[in-house]
Amino acid sequence: MISALFSYEFVDGGVDYDSLEQIHRCDIHDWVSALESAGLFDDAVVAEIEQAWRSNPKLLLDLLLAEADEMTMRRCLITWAALDRIAPLAQIG
Repeated sequence: MISALFSYEFVDGGVDYDSLEQIHRCDIHDWVSALESAGLFDDAVVAEIEQAWRSNPKLLLDLLLAEADEMTMRRCLITWAALDRIAPLAQIG
């Protein structure tokens, strides 16, 4: 159900790579707010989902890519892998 809420919006018109970077660094406030605003889940469920996404932000990415075409999915996963490689360097600086 969550995939249906977000995936079309995420890939419609092309993926916003700034959003990918935000998700990678666990800046998921906008996605959690959208989930709350949808009114489909109670506060406890939203909190549980938020915790899962904070623990593993790739869960949110996978959800957002559920309806993406193969090329979009590959580009996003390649970008995600690049972000994984540079994230430790960003913590040093």
